[in-house]
Amino acid sequence: MGLRRTIQNHPHLLERLWQAAEWALHRLNPFFARVGYSRAARVILPFEDLGKKLVFDCQLCGQCILHYTGMTCPMTCPKNLRNGPCGGVRLNGHCEVKPEMRCVWVDAYERSQKMPLWGKELLTEQPPVNWQLKGTSSWMNLLRGVDRRLRQRRATENRNDRP
Repeated sequence: MGLRRTIQNHPHLLERLWQAAEWALHRLNPFFARVGYSRAARVILPFEDLGKKLVFDCQLCGQCILHYTGMTCPMTCPKNLRNGPCGGVRLNGHCEVKPEMRCVWVDAYERSQKMPLWGKELLTEQPPVNWQLKGTSSWMNLLRGVDRRLRQRRATENRNDRP
């Protein structure tokens, strides 16, 4: 088992690190707002990309939901599914598209069981990916409220769809 997998298989530690990072980001938010989120993102993005790519094989979707998915990046799913497995999970827990690869959602479920803070969030429905945010900093998007706007718009659409 590689170092990446070993780190990922200890999601409670990653959960605590994310909690600290989120706290720090919110504390720095006034500074980022003052210098401009776009300018701050140019400095932050390379570090965010490197760290997340090394640990999570981040695809830089701009809408990170690692803490909702057992600290497993759902964008590594060959079908880019953000709300659970496709139904094609093999009996051995591997992917139907890439049989040599474990299903991202099998890992997400197993890891979420080890997360006391956000483990239950795996059951939260996620909005569809906004592909316009690909390649942007999810941390800056979080601070700017882009994530909230996406969730609010989705909730409004769902309410309007009901009979």
